[in-house]
Amino acid sequence: MIRAVSALAVGLWAGSAGAADLAFVTSQNADAVSVINLQSGKILAETPVGGAPAPVAYDPDHQRAYVISAKTGRLTVLDESGAVTLTKDFPEGAFGLAATKDGGVFVTDWYQARLFRLDASLQQLWTVPTGKAPAGVATDGRLVATADRDEDQISVYDTETGDLWVRVKVGKHPYAITFHKGLIWTADVRSDTVSVVDPVQGRMIGQVPTGSHPYGIAFAKGRGFVTNQYAGTVTVFDPDTRAQLATLETGDYPEGIAALPDGSGVVVAHWDSNNLVWIDAATLSVTHELDLPDGPRAFGEFTGRQH
Repeated sequence: MIRAVSALAVGLWAGSAGAADLAFVTSQNADAVSVINLQSGKILAETPVGGAPAPVAYDPDHQRAYVISAKTGRLTVLDESGAVTLTKDFPEGAFGLAATKDGGVFVTDWYQARLFRLDASLQQLWTVPTGKAPAGVATDGRLVATADRDEDQISVYDTETGDLWVRVKVGKHPYAITFHKGLIWTADVRSDTVSVVDPVQGRMIGQVPTGSHPYGIAFAKGRGFVTNQYAGTVTVFDPDTRAQLATLETGDYPEGIAALPDGSGVVVAHWDSNNLVWIDAATLSVTHELDLPDGPRAFGEFTGRQH
């Protein structure tokens, strides 16, 4: 069942069909996924998803979002209205998500140290071994990379075949991972760093110091943004020089972070503050806050623009 939150939200939804900037935010404690219009700052719908949903990947090109329930491993597919369209049961331990270019999805298996590639109907195309405890997964279309937390490394594969490209040591306990300008970036929870890897050279080329327990990474207006769970802050850095630019206090236990589709800034989900916060990338100021169901996490690429 989908709950539309307000008449205003429904009106905005109807009036912006095909053009809305959306976010799909998982609330682990509330067993819910919120569909949010990022331009209006309104919740359009809330969908019950059991089993403590946490990881998420929104694929606007194929009008769907993927969600994993942390307690059960169930993969749930939602359409852009928030309706559940498909499910697939994985073993407990299914975790990281990244949408593929053809409408499918990559899924990491934390306990079994595996990476799956599924097609649009959730049929398995291939599976490969990773390092221990793969958390986040990211793809640039040609390569797919996992953050192997308990190996302090990343594993990089060919997206079509699953062939191993390279493994590279990074900081301690990499968790989130993303591609940006041909490089791979990881949030290293135990070393309070962001590691930067050149997949062509097959080596780490630098690190960025962060606050305590970095969790997620996003980029907007030529700047990098990292959520620091224990510090309750966001570190802002220059991706070219890897120098810190600012530290922003945004709320309690910031976790998921993603760029706004218009490029103007980022949004941050706070697990303890139970809200989503908009940050302007130019002024580094908070421009909007939205209350959410209990325990928002939004681990993954959870924003995008409707087509």
